[in-house]
Amino acid sequence: MKKVAVIFVLAVLLPSLVLAWLAVRSLRDQQFLLERQQSLLYQHVTDSLAQNISDSLAQQQQQFGAQVENLVGNHDPNEIAAQFDDKIRELWPLAEVGFCVTLSGKILSPPPNARPDAQMFRLDNSAFLGNREVVEVYRSPNNAIANNNSSFGGIGGGASNLTRNSPGQSSPTLDGSAASTFATAQNARAVEKISSAKQTDQLAVPTAAAPAKIAYDNAAQKKLSEDQSDSVRQVTADSIGAMNGQQLKSSFNYKAAEVRKVSPQSQAYQIADKDKSESLANEPQANLSRVVPEEAEFAQLIGNESDGMLARFLQNKLKLMFWHRLKSESDLIFGAQLNLNRVVENLRGLVQPDRELQNEICLALLDDNAKPVAVSRSGFSANWKRPFVATEIGDALPHWEIAAYLANPAQLTQAARTAKFTLGLLVALLLLAIGVGSWLIVSNLNSELKLARQKTDFVSNVSHELKTPLTSIRMFSELLAENRVTDAAKQKSYLQIITAEAARLTRLINNVLDFSRMESGEKKYNFQPCDLTEIVRTTAETFRPHLEANGFKFDCELPETKISVRGDADALSQIIVNLLSNAEKYSTGSAGILPASLPLPARQQDAGAPGKEITLQVGQKQSPLPHAEIQVLDRGSGVPRGSEKKIFEKFYRAHDSLASGIQGSGLGLTIARQIARAHGGDVIYESRDDGGSCFILRIPISAETT
Repeated sequence: MKKVAVIFVLAVLLPSLVLAWLAVRSLRDQQFLLERQQSLLYQHVTDSLAQNISDSLAQQQQQFGAQVENLVGNHDPNEIAAQFDDKIRELWPLAEVGFCVTLSGKILSPPPNARPDAQMFRLDNSAFLGNREVVEVYRSPNNAIANNNSSFGGIGGGASNLTRNSPGQSSPTLDGSAASTFATAQNARAVEKISSAKQTDQLAVPTAAAPAKIAYDNAAQKKLSEDQSDSVRQVTADSIGAMNGQQLKSSFNYKAAEVRKVSPQSQAYQIADKDKSESLANEPQANLSRVVPEEAEFAQLIGNESDGMLARFLQNKLKLMFWHRLKSESDLIFGAQLNLNRVVENLRGLVQPDRELQNEICLALLDDNAKPVAVSRSGFSANWKRPFVATEIGDALPHWEIAAYLANPAQLTQAARTAKFTLGLLVALLLLAIGVGSWLIVSNLNSELKLARQKTDFVSNVSHELKTPLTSIRMFSELLAENRVTDAAKQKSYLQIITAEAARLTRLINNVLDFSRMESGEKKYNFQPCDLTEIVRTTAETFRPHLEANGFKFDCELPETKISVRGDADALSQIIVNLLSNAEKYSTGSAGILPASLPLPARQQDAGAPGKEITLQVGQKQSPLPHAEIQVLDRGSGVPRGSEKKIFEKFYRAHDSLASGIQGSGLGLTIARQIARAHGGDVIYESRDDGGSCFILRIPISAETT
């Protein structure tokens, strides 16, 4: 028992409880997991839209280059350059101001006496376009270069995209050691290049622009000093020009980065480790923009590229420029400052979610001040600085973002609660199933162990029951065989004892055989119409001598009429014999039944002793259905309280002890009830008021009853 219990606990109960505990613990993270899944889905949407906007601007850039080539055509480029502002605005609606400069820094268009907007443009950009000023600018390379660098960030990513992972994430591409190694190598190359340039007096900037050369030299020296001290800065401006404008940022420049205007709610779900995400949220760089400006002059930025995009902020306003270098006249750079409102109008159609997500999220294009300039749902309002997810567009529109807002913020919480409730209910049901199953297993185990003990007792009882009559039969048969008893009365008495013990042995063997057949389902009954009164009379008269020989007063009350039933006469007779035998064994004084070796007259003298009386009654009742009742009443010790139902269980004995002196195998009542139920009836027990027991056999009456 102990081994079975230990195995059950270790193999079933303990693992089940551990799994249940883990399941209950996981319920706390259901909302976190659901929101993380949603954030990944919506992040993909904003990432795709940000890439689409970058691609759209790249296409506009190509269209601008085609417009410039068509505009020049077979005309004199210098003639077109002087009138480029007017002509490009007529041909291309996105152009706000057209300009043309030479590599030496001479501004050919717009002229100084142009319209007010053009004059303001010259005032703001003349020093930058003339290579006399180093400014902070965001640039995107031409489409061909972007495609070649797609592994570093895709079209429109620009120089800053070379160090950026997928939009919305905050980890740089290169780790610390790789970034430091790359920066050191680039700084060494820059030192060598500047030294060589000083010896030959030839820098990337044309020699005709002496002031620009001096300013560039000073800026490069300053830049190199900063790079060497930090060991993680990008290459110097001169190396940028030598690499045809393909600047690589070896590590993320946290000093130059700005804090994003928006704080996406999904940042806590981008990292699988929740505790780690909470700690990162407290760091300053957790929400830094991945778009970082670079400081350079116009000539340094364009290098040998054929076209590109530039963006810079003037008085906190974004200015977006396209530029194109003619194939026939590489010294001329044609460009245009775009009308940002018209650009946004062209992008408005892109700011739309998929049909499946239209009812879930609202998309918005946010400018550098986190104000919406295009919204996918009319009339939608939210805290624009707190989107669910957001993605930066990149250098083409620096600090502009595509943001996604939940149309119904409570829906996600409700879904999480529903999932949590469902899983909680499932866990509770599983725990209940584990508990009930464990209880059933333990109960069944106890029943099997109890049954095993009862079978052991049964074997002991049957062995004793078989031994006792066999001993009596052998003893008296030997006395008679050896002629030791000459008295005729004693000889007759001994023969009666042998007959009674043989009958007792037969009943015991029949009970065991019948029980075995019933358990295996091989017990067969010969059902046919029969008279129950006659069956009871015959059985009673057969059993009467045995009872009277043991000192019992036996009364049999039978009706005068016939009671027709359909059944097996032998099986019904066996029920009556088992009930009479049970009444005999458990009557008062039965524990002290006189031994069979005692002469019959001596035992008959005990007849009528208190408690040694058995009554057999047969009657009919009409309620609830017509049936016959056979009652066997005695004045014995009765059935102990609480054992009224157990006495019909196999191998169970109310006085289950060999020391009690009560004979029996524990199968008599079990077999009686099984036979009765096979006939559509039953055997029940009732206690008597003045002590004793009453066993009632109920059998349905056949339709032939008169």
